[in-house]
Amino acid sequence: MAFEKAKVLKAAEKFLSQGKINAAIKEYRQIVDHDEDDLTTLNMLGDLYVRANKKDEAVVCFERIAEHYRAQEFNLKAIAMYKKIERLKARDPEIANKLAELYANQGLVHDARAQYLVVAEAHTRSGNNRKALETLHRIADLDPNNTEVRLKLAEGYLKENMRREAGTAFVQAANRFQIIGSHERALESYNKALELMPDDMEILNGLLVTHIALGTADEAAEVLERVVAGREQDKELVTMLARAYLEAEDPVGAERATSMLMAQDSANYIQFIPVARLYLKNGKIDDTVRLLSGIIERMLAGREERELLQIVNEVLERDPDHVAALRMLVRINWWQRDMDSLRVSLERLAESAEASELVDEERYALTQLARLAPDEPRYLERLNLLGGLQEETTEDFSISETAKEPEFETFAVINEEEVAPALEETVEFETSEPASAAFSDPTASFADLNEDVADEGTYVEPAQDFQEVDFGEVIAPAETTPEVQESGSRQENMMRQELESVDFYIAQGYNDIAIDTLDMLEKQFGQHPDIALRREKLDKKEEAAVPAVFEFGSDDSSAATADDGSVALEADMTFASFAEQPAETTKTPVDGNSSKPGLDAGLAELFEEFRMAEEEETVTGDFETHYNMGTAFKEMDLMNEAVQEFQVAVTLVKPNDGTSRFLQCCNMLGHCFMHQNLPEAAALWFKKGLAAPGHSEDEYQALRYELANACEQMGDFEQAKQLYTEVYGIDVSYREVADKLRELSKKKTKTKKKDNSEE
Repeated sequence: MAFEKAKVLKAAEKFLSQGKINAAIKEYRQIVDHDEDDLTTLNMLGDLYVRANKKDEAVVCFERIAEHYRAQEFNLKAIAMYKKIERLKARDPEIANKLAELYANQGLVHDARAQYLVVAEAHTRSGNNRKALETLHRIADLDPNNTEVRLKLAEGYLKENMRREAGTAFVQAANRFQIIGSHERALESYNKALELMPDDMEILNGLLVTHIALGTADEAAEVLERVVAGREQDKELVTMLARAYLEAEDPVGAERATSMLMAQDSANYIQFIPVARLYLKNGKIDDTVRLLSGIIERMLAGREERELLQIVNEVLERDPDHVAALRMLVRINWWQRDMDSLRVSLERLAESAEASELVDEERYALTQLARLAPDEPRYLERLNLLGGLQEETTEDFSISETAKEPEFETFAVINEEEVAPALEETVEFETSEPASAAFSDPTASFADLNEDVADEGTYVEPAQDFQEVDFGEVIAPAETTPEVQESGSRQENMMRQELESVDFYIAQGYNDIAIDTLDMLEKQFGQHPDIALRREKLDKKEEAAVPAVFEFGSDDSSAATADDGSVALEADMTFASFAEQPAETTKTPVDGNSSKPGLDAGLAELFEEFRMAEEEETVTGDFETHYNMGTAFKEMDLMNEAVQEFQVAVTLVKPNDGTSRFLQCCNMLGHCFMHQNLPEAAALWFKKGLAAPGHSEDEYQALRYELANACEQMGDFEQAKQLYTEVYGIDVSYREVADKLRELSKKKTKTKKKDNSEE
């Protein structure tokens, strides 16, 4: 047989009208069992259970409704239902905890704190100090700016041997101290936290930032050195250490830490830049140049020549005749294809080398100048005095180590012997003068600035590790260049090598360099099918160029490629995240014994502080939250709570603020008091609403009608008649006001007759 809800509902209402509560409960129970989503009936059933003094059954009904609202994120309605439950189960910790969470979600800190205190008291009575502390921690979270509470919480956790929780509380207090600029207290809290949680990177980072703010970054470096020991492969920790040394203006320590990063990943080369700047700031020009020489080719390959050029220029501003820096400048100018600047740089290099009596450097510069400007006899004249043009050998790097014939040439001529010092922890560099080399044909590759060839087993200083430039034809006396004429096979072999270089550039995404190379090949060798084929490849290539990164210390002589963006690192370094490491700090005594049941004096003081704050704090918040909360309470027939919320809301607005919010509060308060059979209080709020300026006539009309009704309930028939008449005069059809006037006249007549009979 189908369930007839309407019939059952009618029967339930009949039983209610007859005062048969249990019979009505039975009928409503049927409706709820057949329709679980009928929350209105479920709420009514709960109210009937309350009237029948069946509190447990009522709580079950109300909890179903409350959980439904909470699951749907109707927090205000959920709060209203839990308040109904709270009336039946006063100071129940489970209900209080749910209410506290809902209040906190709504931003009602005062109410949330009050409920959490109920929970904390329950745990205290049961002797569960740990749970009580956890609850007090939640109260502290409601006001994250209260650092003193955090510190007391931390001490309480220590007495319960809850080390991680205590450490977290110390960190939270320290973070707040740091924000407000109290760095000394922040440092003290970080040190206490570090002893409890030595592997916490947030603590180490906070400690570093605080030391930097206090100007004691060297102390942070000492702490981090102990943490990094044995963990050199931890990038975050080593990066932190490098930052500490940079902030402490210790370039030696910063270089050592950065070398650790280079050992992990050669893409970290860019982090040497701030170290180089620090050396320069401290006036250590040779160290600056030494450091830059180890990364110059990587920076050029990564298209970072601007920053490199800026530092080199700063070096030359301090020491205009620094030969190694001038050699770098020559390399950069050539990379940029800035021939005018290149010539100026070479002339400066020649002059400085002559003044420093560095014959090989001077011959190198003059040789390149002779090729750049073959019409200038002074270069050749000086070269003749030095022994003639400097001979050169083009160094080629093939993909295969065993290949006899090189397959391509690279701008970055790097081998593992030259970069090994950069990967060592101490980053020590050797220096040596470049050795003499045989002169090569002037028609050699225009694309290379070849390095001087050192004797076998001799280390070549990176600062002087540059390729020599071949700028095309060189006009020189026949007696000084006996090998100018090349055979056809030699020319063909050179073009093949250059084309292999072009293939490499295309593969690595150096399209602009490849195009420049092909243009120069056409000028030197004329049109060729292989050149046309490479141009066709470039036209079809659609992928974005990926800068090449060359591996230092690799067994393979070939340059290694990098993933996209591997060389696009920020020069100022990022120290945002840090790996876990233990560290030693100032000792903080930790009580390893669990406390006995009941709160100790310190924790009791904290508990009382929370209670006092809850009692003294003025309830504040936003209007919408309190108004909506009051509406939810009113819908759940919780009039006292509704009145409280509306009274808070009305204090947050003004009668003449240009909105209807004040009027709405007055209206709702009046209705709540009428529902509580307090017409005098209701009339007070209706009058306040009528006195508020700047509202529409319709709004005032509604308040007049409600005020008239309140006066009628008070027995003030004259005032009620006057107000009803005013409403009637404006709109005769408004809410059956005419009928109200007739009923009021009858009441007045009956009252007069009654008074006369009594007389």
